[in-house]
Amino acid sequence: MKQFVFISGKGGTGKSTVVASLAKYVNNKALADVDVDAPNLHILLDHEVVEKIPFKGAKIAKIDQSKCTNCHKGYEVCRFDAISKDDIINPLKCEGCGACLLVCPENAITLHDELTGHVYQSKINEEHFTHALLAVGAEGSGKLVAEVKKKVKELVKEEDYLLIDGSPGIGCVVIASITGADACVIVTEATKSGLSDLQRVQQVADHFGIKSFVCINKYDLNIDVTKKIEEYCKNKNVSVIGKIPFEPLIVKALQQFKTPMDDDKLGHIKSEIISLWNQLIKET
Repeated sequence: MKQFVFISGKGGTGKSTVVASLAKYVNNKALADVDVDAPNLHILLDHEVVEKIPFKGAKIAKIDQSKCTNCHKGYEVCRFDAISKDDIINPLKCEGCGACLLVCPENAITLHDELTGHVYQSKINEEHFTHALLAVGAEGSGKLVAEVKKKVKELVKEEDYLLIDGSPGIGCVVIASITGADACVIVTEATKSGLSDLQRVQQVADHFGIKSFVCINKYDLNIDVTKKIEEYCKNKNVSVIGKIPFEPLIVKALQQFKTPMDDDKLGHIKSEIISLWNQLIKET
């Protein structure tokens, strides 16, 4: 099974639209949305949630007041000001580092798993679709990304492809998104910031030895920047496998929960996305 991850240097470049469109075209595949901070692939896909799985990706300290002697050692070592002088733990500040646990002479402090999100196992017809949502204010999004990928791999059997809607940016969630992938497709825009973001995220993929491809969305908004993107890709030996033109009707289709594959007026966009897929398969 080949694993393709669609990423971008920032949010809003159109990668979820591309993945949702491919979900309507590619056969014998599984899907995953690992943008756990703000997932949106499920909005465009008619799916049925089969299972909602709690995810505990952090720990929090708790004090057994019946054992506490108010020695204040936890207060003294806590670098996050999570323990007050009265030896009360503020759960919003606790990072679960365990320093207080190590210095407590009465073993009154213990670490407990903290609920940080949920993983959703869904079905689109008979195809597997795994996605997740990080709890408000929770940390450890990279761990939740890894859990989503773990869960979807437990379900897949004889699928030919795994299409992953990756996290935006260049941080740990992106690293977790592309780990183990056969290739990543970087969706960018024909703007100066788009070029900058492309360069940064391509360097991340290159650092981890993940083959990357580029799709330029709204390429005709600024032909000069598009040429600079193509020049950069040529110098880095990265193939530009897609150039999608600016099309206001795409927004109207999305507002109706449709992808370009669902709208007869967007045949030219559909053709470009199919061409992107064919080129991706050809070069991998």
